Amino acid sequence: MAIELKTGPDDAGRRLDRILRKSLPDYSLSLIHRLLRQGKVLVNGKRADPDDRIGSSAIIQVKQAVNHDIEKVNDKGRAVPPTLPLPEILWRGSGIIVFNKPSGLASHGKASLDTLVNDWLTGKLPASLSFKPGPQHRLDRPTSGIIVFSESLQGARLFSRLLRERKVKKTYLAIVEGSISGNEEWQDELSRDTTLKKTFAGDKTDQTRHASTTVKALASNGSYSLIEAHIATGRTHQIRAQAASHWHPLAGDVKYGGRRISGGGFFLHAWKMELEEGFEGFPQPLIAPLPEAFRSQIRILFKQNEEFSPRSTRSFTEE
Repeated sequence: MAIELKTGPDDAGRRLDRILRKSLPDYSLSLIHRLLRQGKVLVNGKRADPDDRIGSSAIIQVKQAVNHDIEKVNDKGRAVPPTLPLPEILWRGSGIIVFNKPSGLASHGKASLDTLVNDWLTGKLPASLSFKPGPQHRLDRPTSGIIVFSESLQGARLFSRLLRERKVKKTYLAIVEGSISGNEEWQDELSRDTTLKKTFAGDKTDQTRHASTTVKALASNGSYSLIEAHIATGRTHQIRAQAASHWHPLAGDVKYGGRRISGGGFFLHAWKMELEEGFEGFPQPLIAPLPEAFRSQIRILFKQNEEFSPRSTRSFTEE
């Protein structure tokens, strides 16, 4: 008995072994190559090699491996709690979907935005064996706000190019410790400790990567400040690490030295996104409304601050 697969437009020009790896997640790469060597994989009725480039609408037949040959190599899972709703869609078009991710939802992994959206898209997209929709960048689990999800290979490639060319402008809102007034430029050299899963600022070395963040103060009560942070670079935990290194850790970000705050967790929201080119009809800027918990903290911490004008209050607490 054989498994039969039909390629789609997004598969055209892809290597056969990569198509099989995507479409047969329970088959290890070594098993796929063994089946290819044994002539148990046919493309349009003919024996094929791993590096063959496959066209659109090709028929791939794979003789099924017996159960003890199948190596369970992925633990992605598809189970999403039935009560977990699809996040708010801020914009959809040209092969991407932009969501307003809630705090507490992971971008990848089990029961994440990735699995949730892929389940929702099942049956809605053209057949493809090698392309899998997914998040185009990451937000930490506690971070809320704008995250872009691809739903076509063309959309994924275009957005990835804009990221590489730094044509995606991202602006965050955050509550930090201490008093900040006016504007600040944070320029740091960051290194990543993969064991601790933490980013550190320090002296420039061959292992560090430069990080640049422009900070604008929006409100302060002396103990805490509400800031707007525009990142010119996209390093892992960039805002969290830079804020801590400049003596203003995110309020509640215990991992980076912040004190616990009522409401739990820290408050960081991917608020605005602007694209310099590429996606017709994309709002400039695209704005993600703040979660209620974040708006509540703003009201609690800054409602008596004279510098925090009524106009600013409406902008952040009533969107």
